[in-house]
Amino acid sequence: MTDGATVFILDDDAAVRDSLGMLIESAGYKAETFAACREFLARPPFPPRACLLLDVHMPEMTGLQLQEELARLGLKLPVIVMTGQADVPVAVRAMKAGAVDFIEKPFSDEVMLESIRAALATPAAMPTGDPVIAKRIAELTPREHDVMLQMVAGNPNKVTAYNLGISPRTVEIHRARVMEKMAARSLSELVRMALAVGFDPAK
Repeated sequence: MTDGATVFILDDDAAVRDSLGMLIESAGYKAETFAACREFLARPPFPPRACLLLDVHMPEMTGLQLQEELARLGLKLPVIVMTGQADVPVAVRAMKAGAVDFIEKPFSDEVMLESIRAALATPAAMPTGDPVIAKRIAELTPREHDVMLQMVAGNPNKVTAYNLGISPRTVEIHRARVMEKMAARSLSELVRMALAVGFDPAK
């Protein structure tokens, strides 16, 4: 059930706004699109059930700056960050700032709708110090731990292989084992888990 929920779409690409708007309305949600962050901030008060799809690369004010402004204004709104593959480190910063998920472009309709459903069902920031997640991390081998740190930092397999002195194929195997042991269905879920227990790639 959508329960009249509203999904805000903030992207400076008109084609992206239009396609996402049609997808969201076809799923039974109300869609509102914005081409700039300041335009979004000028909107009247948010409805009680809403979430925001936010492109990190926006003119004038970036997606991260918008998150900071929302926090400063005391506006609580589940944020899903949309990013290119090369921008995973930016997406990690966005999640550290409170985003509930990030999705890499190009994404499938079902992945987007599932993320929206989850965002509307939150408050879903995982509690800091979650013992279940800490236990899963503790069960990783030292090499899996190293690979997970590279994953959360947004490094692709070739960069991880170079950094750790192993082959890209070995990295793929370790990545699969990390995802399995952590019970993570996506990279964004793995990032949420890592941040929940202070597993910070910036350190």
